[in-house]
Parts: sequence; structure tokens; C-alpha cells
Amino acid sequence: MPNLIHDLVNDRIQTLHREAEEQRLILRITRVQRARRQVKRANDRLREALTRQV
Repeated sequence: MPNLIHDLVNDRIQTLHREAEEQRLILRITRVQRARRQVKRANDRLREALTRQV
């Protein structure tokens, strides 16, 4: 019985580690998407400013 409990605990720990890694990946992807949107908005503003000066 102790081996079963030990195995269950280890499985749960591994699952938590996997879930934590997935959350870190999601966070990184979200940050990249946000940064891309900010770059796009900055490029749009720059393009608009340059076309006004011509």
C-alpha cells in the first residue's frame, strides 16, 4: 500500500510540474502576442505620421 501512495504522489507531482510548464508557455506566448500588437500599433502610428508629412 505505501508503494501505491508513493506512486500516486509522484504522479501528482509530475502532473503539477507539467501543468506549471504549460502555464509558463502560455504566459510567454501571451507576452509575445502582446508585444507584436504593440509593435504593429507603433508601426501604424509611424506610417501615419510619415504620410502626413509628405
